[in-house]
Amino acid sequence: MSQQFEMVAKTLYGLEEILATELIALGANNVQIGRRMVSFEGDKSLLYKTNYHCRTALRILKPIASFSAKSSDEVYENVKKINWTQYLPGKKTFAIDAVVHSETFTHSKFVAYRTKDAIMDYLKSNDISGPSVRVSNPDIQIHVHISHKDCTVSLDSSGESLHKRGYRTEETEAPLNEVLAAGMILSTKWRGESNFIDPMCGSGTLLIEAAMIALNLPPGVLRNKYAFEKWDDFDSEIFNEICQDDSQEKEFEFKAYGSDISPKVIGAANRNVKNAGLSKYIELKVLPFQQYEKAPENGILITNPPYGERLKPRDLMSLYSMMGERFKHVFSAYEVWVLTSNEDGFDNIGLKPSSKTKLINGSIDCEFRKYEIFEGTHKEFKQEEAQKLSLKKTEPTA
Repeated sequence: MSQQFEMVAKTLYGLEEILATELIALGANNVQIGRRMVSFEGDKSLLYKTNYHCRTALRILKPIASFSAKSSDEVYENVKKINWTQYLPGKKTFAIDAVVHSETFTHSKFVAYRTKDAIMDYLKSNDISGPSVRVSNPDIQIHVHISHKDCTVSLDSSGESLHKRGYRTEETEAPLNEVLAAGMILSTKWRGESNFIDPMCGSGTLLIEAAMIALNLPPGVLRNKYAFEKWDDFDSEIFNEICQDDSQEKEFEFKAYGSDISPKVIGAANRNVKNAGLSKYIELKVLPFQQYEKAPENGILITNPPYGERLKPRDLMSLYSMMGERFKHVFSAYEVWVLTSNEDGFDNIGLKPSSKTKLINGSIDCEFRKYEIFEGTHKEFKQEEAQKLSLKKTEPTA
């Protein structure tokens, strides 16, 4: 059996359980959910798989040391105890990234600086020359995480954040993070069994992530490099096998439909869709949401409307009122999901949500709300749902 070791997958707030589900499906052991992270155990093959397949992971870390420290000097001393010849052989270059959530340590750059000093002093005291610091494109990326007084030093196996899939070359204002978009879609349980609609699609991130989920295309399929490829123990045979395995891909018999008020924005979305190789599955057009008259039968709507940073309050409230009216009159029998930070906007939609999930978009606290759109009264809708459930229970099983 391959050697098992601990790993940590970093994610966005609110997506931890979805990420844990992804990791378990890939074969991870001892999965433990934390805040914006999930720890797990597995082998080298799983480290490669999680980087290539996890839609809701930002990066995959491999911890190499943990300790408690109350000062930067203690960080220095503990980092200097690590056997760096094991991780920095030959003339490898390295860079250090530090994340700090602590009352004691307030400057992440200073922690990174002290870590660098400790590594260089370790190498010097052991008469080792060769390894050097390189900020851009280093061979080895070292990650230091401090929570209060608990410090973890890890090797970063991902390199550039995993939300950078490789398809988005065109950005609109305030583009949605790909990991957040994938997490939103996965949380709805939609997997491609109906049409997907985003009537305010911006650069097309939700549409592209939806099509990739429906086809079960790995999010890493267009990405051309990972940090682990520069590690001395990198096994290209195992990684190539993972990349070439298309046995889990599916057919998507429906379509993803996107629109926006701006021709420039739709142009950018179109280029991103082409870069992703998904033009067959995604249909885009310039169309203000208030002009929607008909929706495709059998669908789900997920959207990320403006929050208010670039619109006057009155215009923003009119937008949300119009959204509620279109949901009710055009998207009957749909599940509608809306992500926004604007509480007044939610009120102006004028519909009662059936679920609410807290998420963070960038640095903005948001809610992701589900609306079940039905024809007639809510009472009639509930009676119809109860009848369907009753019929299902009395159906003979095969």
